Amino acid sequence: MTSNENILSPTKRALLAIQQLQTKIEALEKERREPIAIVGMGCRLPGGVDNPDAFWQLLHDGVDAIKEVPASHWDINEYYDQNADAAGKISNRYGGFLPHLDAFDAQFFRISPREAIVLDPQQRLLLEVAWEALENAAIAPDRLVGTATGVFIGICGNDRWHQLLRRKPTEIDAYLATGNAHSMAAGRLSYLLGLQGASMAVDTACSSSLVAVHLAVNSLRNRECNTALAGGVNRLLLPEISINFSRANMLSPEGRCKTFDRGANGFVRAEGCGIILLKRLGDAIVDRDNILAVIRGSAVNHDGRSSGLTVPNGTAQQAVIRQALGNANLNPIDIDYIETHGTGTALGDPIEVSALEAVFAGDRSSDNPLILGSVKTNIGHAEAAAGIASLIKVILALQKQEIPRHLHLQTPNPHIKWEDLPFIVPNKSQSWQKGEKTRIAGVSSFGFSGTNAHIIVAESPENICSNRFSNYQILTISAKTSKALTDLVDRYQKFIQLHPDINLGDLCFTANMGRSQFDYRLAIVTDSIVDLRQQLAAVHIPKQKAKSDHASIHQPQPTSDRETLNALAKLYREGLAIDWQFFYDNCPYCKIVLPNYPFQRQNFPLPTDNC
Repeated sequence: MTSNENILSPTKRALLAIQQLQTKIEALEKERREPIAIVGMGCRLPGGVDNPDAFWQLLHDGVDAIKEVPASHWDINEYYDQNADAAGKISNRYGGFLPHLDAFDAQFFRISPREAIVLDPQQRLLLEVAWEALENAAIAPDRLVGTATGVFIGICGNDRWHQLLRRKPTEIDAYLATGNAHSMAAGRLSYLLGLQGASMAVDTACSSSLVAVHLAVNSLRNRECNTALAGGVNRLLLPEISINFSRANMLSPEGRCKTFDRGANGFVRAEGCGIILLKRLGDAIVDRDNILAVIRGSAVNHDGRSSGLTVPNGTAQQAVIRQALGNANLNPIDIDYIETHGTGTALGDPIEVSALEAVFAGDRSSDNPLILGSVKTNIGHAEAAAGIASLIKVILALQKQEIPRHLHLQTPNPHIKWEDLPFIVPNKSQSWQKGEKTRIAGVSSFGFSGTNAHIIVAESPENICSNRFSNYQILTISAKTSKALTDLVDRYQKFIQLHPDINLGDLCFTANMGRSQFDYRLAIVTDSIVDLRQQLAAVHIPKQKAKSDHASIHQPQPTSDRETLNALAKLYREGLAIDWQFFYDNCPYCKIVLPNYPFQRQNFPLPTDNC
């Protein structure tokens, strides 16, 4: 007690204590609802999608990415039968699949060929996509070593594990468990990047990745970590689960998710991987991060006792959405768009729309309809990665100011009273322009385990960078091999060709600050984008590693002095480690999205002997 408090009357001391307690409560409440910035993302999805730009193009063009099961996964001719009751058969021939099933850049991730052979393709995907999410955020992965960075991964498939256990016991090696245990899907990322925050795998079936995002948000708000990687992955290697889903009448015979359509008769399985990078909003602003969107609230619950173990519970769906809205301190009328779970099942669609009606229809008129959509109509149901695919779709829609059209809706489901609802499902893309009102969406993901998740995501604040001078700049590019460096230079050339008006200072700042520095190196001093293009076209790719001992030096602040920058470029090419944080101290450049590292994949075929 202070000396001033000693002279206060008991009543005044009590009032002061109440005021102090109220201040603490308000601070705790603010932390509980603190906005979380999404500052980076990466993805692999059906339709040849290997980055967020490609995903947006697929969505914008209304592409149906479903194909026949490739031979690299299983022989669909052996397993297909149009009769869903046929024993040992699958009632459709389709799915959403990713390439490079056997391919992986094991050397880049310091994994031996022997270990890579038994490494679950889901772990392979996570390594690549997490690295790309960090690069997308312009955060050099090696800067995170020893930091309180969390990893939260949704994963439920274990096809690879079952494949390996079919082999003879004498073929089991030391890498079986570490290569396939779900815990290792998260733990390997933390180990590779040297991260010391929470690290966990999450399995709630179809809602796994959105539950992982919810856990990451809470970890950040509780100050358990300062940065978090969150997302999910799914690979389909064996036909057995598809046989099971077929016998349970869960799969669409046509192999399409016809969400909200009269002909909705099941879903189609899909592969996918998505990772987002999260920070507390205040930290992201201070760090000058490129904020893609902001998570305002989230919630998770369970169906409890419904009419069946895997049957959706509309009341629980209402509750989880209301909880997320409360966590975001928002009202239903604040929401513009809902990315639904929307699998396209005769039972699930009406239940979900009924739950949305109970939450959103009350204060809304047909003049201000709530827009509904489902990315599953484009790419299928990616199961453990479904929620993160939905969330990335919404982030892109906010950025592009457009809601993509919803596919496979010919005749609206007659069990849903659309004419009485202030909802629309867009059969063509909808403009979603910035305005005075903050644009906000909800994302739902419901697991057949009964676990439901809902995330509230809003548009990002304006990224403001002032006084961005250019003059002479230094651009550094590096890779782990000469071939990778050649490919990366080619990516930069194509990127600059597509973005001729990009700010040179932002480009160089992002490349220098936001990438790990490897042994095959280039450094270019330039004063314009046009000159940079010319230099990149004529550049000599080194065939040897830099020979320096990698001693680190501090350099002067950014300068337009070409001679100084040329000297710095020479030192960098020789292998010197530059302290870019010091170099760019107090410079007002913006982080932007630049090309990702070109992984040099080799084939590590999955052994199928005795399978």
